[in-house]
Amino acid sequence: MHLKFSQELESLLKRLAKQPLTLGQILAETSERGFSLSVGLLVLPFLFPMPPGLSSILGSGCFLLAVQMAMGRRSPWLPKKVAQFQFPRRFSQQLLHHLKRFTRWVERIVRPRWGRIAENFYVWRSNGVCIAWLAILLMLPIPFTNPLPAAAILLLAVATLEGDGLLICVGYGLTVVVTLFFAFIGYALWQAPDLLPNFLNN
Repeated sequence: MHLKFSQELESLLKRLAKQPLTLGQILAETSERGFSLSVGLLVLPFLFPMPPGLSSILGSGCFLLAVQMAMGRRSPWLPKKVAQFQFPRRFSQQLLHHLKRFTRWVERIVRPRWGRIAENFYVWRSNGVCIAWLAILLMLPIPFTNPLPAAAILLLAVATLEGDGLLICVGYGLTVVVTLFFAFIGYALWQAPDLLPNFLNN
């Protein structure tokens, strides 16, 4: 049996594959659930090969939605330019094809539990803070790193929508791991000018 998240995401992708829908239309239809659904829809492409030019729009949309979650908003809003973005039909078909793999993985680990955590208002805001931070890491111009923050964002989005408090805690842990990974990359790049002469001397 499919989870609500995967069902709704698959339904949206099928509609997008038939006729273009804007992010604004999707948000209007999904209301409060639009936060997690739209965040999932925006970051899912980062797990797979993506046409150039989409990453900045998708990443900024995810960041703006996450900031609103962190502020405690329940009704999502996007600027006109982002709200009018339409997924290319062919790209939506490709995402729909890849979604099956993602769905099989998600259905094994997600279920409603630890409701006191999942339904806590401050946890909702904390989820927004983590997703916003991960969206920033997602938009950094570092090759081959997109799947890491994207996976953490998807985990938090699914856990939030499905009321899985345990998975939310796992998402926080994964956020720390991803942050440390990017900190290591930053440190390595900062040290590179000093390490390069030593490397050449050896």
